[in-house]
Amino acid sequence: MRYRFLGGTGLEVSVQCLGTMMFGAVGNPDHEDCVRIVHAALDAGINFVDTADMYSAGESETIVGKALRGRRREGVVLATKGHFPMGEGRNRGGNSRRWLTRAVEDSLTRLGTDVIDLYQVHRPDPRTDIEETLGVLGDLVRAGKIRAFGCSTFPAEEIAEAHHVSERRGLARFRTEQPPYSILARGVERDVLPVAGRYGMGVLTWSPLASGFLSGRYRAGREVDLSRGRAALTPARFDPAVPGNAAKLEAAGELMDVAAEFGCTLPELAVAFPLVHPAVTSVIVGPRTMEQLESLLKGVSVVPDDAVLDRIDEIVPPGTNLYQPDGVWRPAALTDPALRRRPAGDR
Repeated sequence: MRYRFLGGTGLEVSVQCLGTMMFGAVGNPDHEDCVRIVHAALDAGINFVDTADMYSAGESETIVGKALRGRRREGVVLATKGHFPMGEGRNRGGNSRRWLTRAVEDSLTRLGTDVIDLYQVHRPDPRTDIEETLGVLGDLVRAGKIRAFGCSTFPAEEIAEAHHVSERRGLARFRTEQPPYSILARGVERDVLPVAGRYGMGVLTWSPLASGFLSGRYRAGREVDLSRGRAALTPARFDPAVPGNAAKLEAAGELMDVAAEFGCTLPELAVAFPLVHPAVTSVIVGPRTMEQLESLLKGVSVVPDDAVLDRIDEIVPPGTNLYQPDGVWRPAALTDPALRRRPAGDR
């Protein structure tokens, strides 16, 4: 395992971060099996674990707390996230002072710890002034509830605005960003990664396998089973009859050949790829089973050379997206027609 410093936090973390989104009802409901996966990851040298309050409605945090109970917690940089609604009722989500204060306390309880090493705002919240969010996060640091804080899946302009507000108001700033980044989703190379680098932020990337397109299971000209796994949940995103999916499958097939020529598997190459970028600190791997963890860990020893990276650039040019990850935040300026169209009588 290799290690890098996480931005300016002073925390040294493994280049692979164990993601736990698949722990609990959504993925693997067997708590003891998930605990074994965490322990195997730690034994392999991973010291960075990422979760979120909304993963299986808090169940993932509970499992992580069980796995890190006792002395194991001391050696781990523990990260979690808050933002998404947790339960029914008003004011039970978002980035307000009221909610984040409650969300952090709830996460501490589920995780069974006194302090969270890295607390991340899971998505932007256009209803809450960024000054409000930065203010409460800074207060939580001073209260000893969290050690550092960052953001997740923020567009570059929101990251820059947050840093501007921090400087103008004398507030603590985002130390990390967690964007989606893979060989098929390279859009963040245009803006998010350069901006994060400019501000000295640590970057932990998610979805290196592009929702399974880089798992080696899918290839152009082969039938895709739309009744299992992620394909069953969103068939339209995997159906080869859709032109965009056909392009992803074709690229995945070419990338599989590149990996084979380089002497590794496509998943190993996919996990290694984000770590080549100078702005990236760690790549999140999210196994559901022990077999998946063992496969992903092999990517640590893969270091793509320039010839391989040039081939990848030919298949998926830098800064382009062949694949749009699920859950990427879209601003209201795009999702609300009223913000893009003048009233009919004023056109």
